[in-house]
Amino acid sequence: MSVAQPRDRRGQVFANPVTGERAVVLTDPRDHPDRVLVSHLYVTAGGRVAAAHRHPTITERFHVIAGRVGFLIGEERRELGPGEAAEVLPGTLHDWWQVGDETAEVVVEVTPGDRFVEMVGTFFGLARDGRSDAKGLPRPLQLAVSARGYRDVMQIASPPAAIQTLIFVPLAALGRARGLQPSYERYLESDEVVDPDPRALALVDDDGRLRSDPA
Repeated sequence: MSVAQPRDRRGQVFANPVTGERAVVLTDPRDHPDRVLVSHLYVTAGGRVAAAHRHPTITERFHVIAGRVGFLIGEERRELGPGEAAEVLPGTLHDWWQVGDETAEVVVEVTPGDRFVEMVGTFFGLARDGRSDAKGLPRPLQLAVSARGYRDVMQIASPPAAIQTLIFVPLAALGRARGLQPSYERYLESDEVVDPDPRALALVDDDGRLRSDPA
């Protein structure tokens, strides 16, 4: 009996109606030797990432191609427009938000991105199903299960880490007992597939990474 192979995620679209994010996958980390994920992110007016956070093992790189984005990276606040870039190293507190009336467009590289896409894909799917809070974070039991399962991928900034451990460990145990999982396969493939924007593709080099010095 043959085993079904996972679909190539390139061109798949993942949207979060709560945070105003829409991501088009440009590289599939399952196919990349360094597990790099590159995506073209659209953020509508008023959109923002669900919470300030850290990635213990992940480097993120951002290149704005349209609109404006505000960033908090460590203790530094910046506002970036077209052609400008930012990098977030592992363990660095960061936050970002769309600025102004124009949809922001950002090409984002996440390394490694395989587990990141599982977690974020699940968060987006839960939001589409109405199972998140007003900021786009999963409901408490699910958040605890996902936060514990992906604590190597992302740690939200608040509450403090020690309090999160105190709260999330028992909540995660309760959530798992009720059948909750850190991520869900049904959210990791999208039926919406598009041809990626040539502007975004032009920023991806032959090694499948965001160019260091885009023209």
